[in-house]
Amino acid sequence: MTLDLSTIRNQFPSLNRPAVFFDNPGGTQIAKQSLERINKYLLECNANHEGAFATSIASDAILDEAHRAMADFYNAASPEEIIFGNNMTTLTLHISRSISRDWHEGDEIVVTRLDHDANVTPWVCAAQDRGCKVTWVDFDVEDGTLKLDELQKALERKPRLLAVGYASNSLGTINPVAKITKMAHDVGTLVYIDAVQYAPHGPINVQKLDCDFLVSSAYKFFGTHAGILYGKRELLEQLFAYKVRTATNRLPGKFETGTQNHEGIAGVLGAIEYFEWVGKEFGSEQLEGLMDAGYKDRCMELKKAMVAIRAYEFELSRALLTALQSVPGLTIYGLTDVRRLDERVATYSFRLNDLHPRVVAEKLAQEGIYVWDGNYYAILVTERLGLEDSGGMVRVGAAHYNTLDEVEQLKEGLLKIGEG
Repeated sequence: MTLDLSTIRNQFPSLNRPAVFFDNPGGTQIAKQSLERINKYLLECNANHEGAFATSIASDAILDEAHRAMADFYNAASPEEIIFGNNMTTLTLHISRSISRDWHEGDEIVVTRLDHDANVTPWVCAAQDRGCKVTWVDFDVEDGTLKLDELQKALERKPRLLAVGYASNSLGTINPVAKITKMAHDVGTLVYIDAVQYAPHGPINVQKLDCDFLVSSAYKFFGTHAGILYGKRELLEQLFAYKVRTATNRLPGKFETGTQNHEGIAGVLGAIEYFEWVGKEFGSEQLEGLMDAGYKDRCMELKKAMVAIRAYEFELSRALLTALQSVPGLTIYGLTDVRRLDERVATYSFRLNDLHPRVVAEKLAQEGIYVWDGNYYAILVTERLGLEDSGGMVRVGAAHYNTLDEVEQLKEGLLKIGEG
């Protein structure tokens, strides 16, 4: 089944306005299921953790269910492997202290120039603190893909950790993370995956990937401003947690320091319930065989949802690429081969003539079309492309609530700007 865009868009109250949201890589609009969970939490069970009274007991039940829901979204083995935090950046900064605690002078780690800085600087800082060497893996400036030959060479030195993105928030490239994880594990290297940009666009299966850690942020997949970290249970149990003495030593609480953003976590549960709804409404029955592949109940509905979303966004991506390529004077950075659309998400960065990216973004905003400009915190990408000092790039990114008509509006807006 294809997605019914009218029905889909009705699940997003904020879309009921004269605006085209192509700023999705920086944060999506929120699903009504998430909003309802926030409201319900604050009205019915707004309390702190582990109290003896009704609202606290109800609050803990919601938080436990949110952990189970995210375990299903990632296809993790246990909800104890799910850690909530403020956002991906804060979680990564926090867990990097624990992971690097047993690094020693002379050890090495690997980071890439294709990543968001939140999956680079925390590890570089940790390496500097421990006297470790940092090895950088480059990307191909022509098509935006990671140089796997360089990665293989870097792994030969058996680094302690590899930090890599699932998908580039700047160029849209989807990295072959299953292959990369195996390459790293073959030499005993831990793998930390930033899945923030990929999570809204396709299914995640941490058990199949066999990654050691994976993190995303719910405001990028139609939920609240909250981050969610997966870690293999045995690793999380072994790691030292930086926490106060009164905090539990049990998972996942040992890494969820202080009082959490309870209503935000409830909103994450609502976002997962939205995906579950998509799976039930639009998921293909052909995926029922996934029951035999380790999926069941909510996990299967979520998988069906993400497969349906990925299929629709494939057509959106094709339309975006075609539209952008039809604009005179527009240069796209990253993969532009229509035969390789399965290697990217529907996120495109570009320059238009000699116009500053901020000017293009402002002119599009005047037409009610919302896009990002700059480096989007993937500063290594814009530096590598030689664009950082001239304002970076314009970025457009489609989500599954965007329409082909909106792609056409973007095209017309860019043609008007280019002619002006």
